Amino acid sequence: MARPSKPLLWVAAAAVALLAVWAWQHFGLGALLTLDNLKASRDALQAQVQAQPLATATVFFAVYVAAAALSIPGALILTLAAGAMFGLGWGLLLVSFASSLGALLAFLAARYLLRDGIQARFGKSLAPINDGVRKDGTFYLLTLRLVPVFPFWLINLLMGLTPMGAGRFYLVSQLGMLAGTAVYVNAGTQLAAIQSPGDILSPGLLGSFVLLGLFPLLAKAGVGWLERRKVYAKWTKPRSFDRNLVVIGAGAGGLVSAYIAAAVKAKVTLVEGHKMGGDCLNFGCVPSKALIRSAKMARQLRKAHELGVADAAGRVDFAAVMKRVHGVIADIEPHDSVERYTGLGVEVLQGHARITSPWTVDVTLADGRTQTLTTKNIVIAAGASPFVPPIPGLKEAGYLTSDTVWGLTELPKRLVVLGGGPIGSELAQSFARLGSAVTQVEMAPRIMVREDPEVSELVAASLRADGVNVLTGHQAVRVEVVPGAQGPEKRLIAKAGGAEVVIPFDELLCAVGRSPRVTGYGLEELGIPLTPRKTIETNAYLQTLYPNIYAVGDVAGPFQFTHTAAHQAWYAAVNALFGRFRRFKADYSVIPWATFTDPEVARVGLSESEAQEQGAAYEVTKYGIDDLDRAIADGTAHGFVKVLTVPGKDRILGVTIVGEHAGDLLAEYVLAMKHGLGLNKILGTIHTYPTLAEANKYVAGEWKRSHAPQKLLQWVGRYHAWERA
Repeated sequence: MARPSKPLLWVAAAAVALLAVWAWQHFGLGALLTLDNLKASRDALQAQVQAQPLATATVFFAVYVAAAALSIPGALILTLAAGAMFGLGWGLLLVSFASSLGALLAFLAARYLLRDGIQARFGKSLAPINDGVRKDGTFYLLTLRLVPVFPFWLINLLMGLTPMGAGRFYLVSQLGMLAGTAVYVNAGTQLAAIQSPGDILSPGLLGSFVLLGLFPLLAKAGVGWLERRKVYAKWTKPRSFDRNLVVIGAGAGGLVSAYIAAAVKAKVTLVEGHKMGGDCLNFGCVPSKALIRSAKMARQLRKAHELGVADAAGRVDFAAVMKRVHGVIADIEPHDSVERYTGLGVEVLQGHARITSPWTVDVTLADGRTQTLTTKNIVIAAGASPFVPPIPGLKEAGYLTSDTVWGLTELPKRLVVLGGGPIGSELAQSFARLGSAVTQVEMAPRIMVREDPEVSELVAASLRADGVNVLTGHQAVRVEVVPGAQGPEKRLIAKAGGAEVVIPFDELLCAVGRSPRVTGYGLEELGIPLTPRKTIETNAYLQTLYPNIYAVGDVAGPFQFTHTAAHQAWYAAVNALFGRFRRFKADYSVIPWATFTDPEVARVGLSESEAQEQGAAYEVTKYGIDDLDRAIADGTAHGFVKVLTVPGKDRILGVTIVGEHAGDLLAEYVLAMKHGLGLNKILGTIHTYPTLAEANKYVAGEWKRSHAPQKLLQWVGRYHAWERA
């Protein structure tokens, strides 16, 4: 089918608009589109129908089509009017076809006249709808029509921006809107029957209003039942269950899920195939921060003369550093241990879990035995593992990851770090401070690309000051092992600007990201789909394809933070255990994070780059920490606090802090954004002097000064001059 030309479509749209305007004025529809006026005009409308039934029906049909096509307010009143004028049968027939035809015209207008512009500007916001249509377009649209969560006109326009065919859109709309249309038309017939105040309490009218209220709930329940029936069709559900919840994975998400379940007296089993505490305790947050602390101390000792301290050599015993790292892990281990969680009421099984049905999990224990668990609900918290890029020769030469680097006992003389993200930047700086000759290789034009350019530049300058050779715009193409004077030499070959760069190394650390663990425990057999980012696909309630199976943490995304895994765990556990009464959508409105380089980088909400990409209106207020008394006294006078606000208002859109203890300073803004507090509230809060936290008050003061009422201040100045006279 050939695509209609835009000029013809604009002409058609204009014709429909003119017809609507003529009918609007000729018939006085503007006065009619209220419930009071409809009741007042009922007799006249019915007389018009009796006198000219065909003509009236034709005009009504055309007006309804135009109103639906042009998204004119009042479609509900017109639907009630159809019942009042034509009765249930003819009214339902007219409205059903008129609304579907009008919806189709709006759909086509959005597709051929508005699609490019709207998609270009709001493409990110439309992504969930496009995904819904791509997965199950017919059922998705049918659900929207049956359960009126979104306005009628909005569905028409938004669907025009999706790949759905026009024919399918019309047929599904015709079918999906039929039940709701019947309810409203029937209500219109009952409204027409009101003769006296006593008629308001008539059974027919009350029944119509009950249907109006119950229909969305009944439709939603019916759609949910159909979805569940479709999903679970090939599985046999056990008559009873041994457990309320089985949790797979004992990282942050799994531990919190199990803890909550046990706290509300549910029978819960936690299955972990490796180490309790997950990646954060054993390979990520805890060991990296312990290493960063040792590296920072080494750097401080070497710079101690700047503070007047002489003879502070700062010689590094790397073996002792790594011993301390493992000691820190051991000190924290009891918080996440089997013993602790068993004491809290959680059954802990150490073994490999495999989901064999929506309600059964097989656990292969350490002794080889298999235990089958039946459960009402499942939470998947399987975490993620380091991603290793497919670079030729890398496997043969050997490499480290953020999981295996903690096994080092000798400091690498020459270390290559692949990746310029948070993990790569933290470890590159730490190893450089401990004494390694570090080369950081990043394919992008700058490190830490998720942050604003000025942040990247500040951190890169700090890394270079610590001795890191930061190579941006370099793509790793292969690894070679070549003969050398003192034995085989490992070399990374990178490409930059069309030329090859040779980087010799003793150890290579891959820090280019982490991949969710989505294989090996039954997802494939159950047909649970993944997102394009290879995370488990979940809805707003963290449910997978199967409503009783939830996913949290790295395996679910969209964030790979320990605190977001714990945050999601609350929603998953509560929804799993009490979802039949009430469900909660996971709230990602205020998500903070920090990168623990020196200087630290902490952010919540929008960055300036993201605001520009989204076309969001904003103002920037910035305060340089080099001006802060405490920072000057500590010798940490570098960095800044940058706050994005709504233009002309103090409402915070996002905050970026670069500097000493930035992650701690950010907490005040996280609290403010979560609870709707603006910069005026922060300005009006007493901050202890001298502390780094004063930076938050000072940036609020900068905002206040820039928004001072200048005209009023001029008059105040004149008043004070008059007082002095």
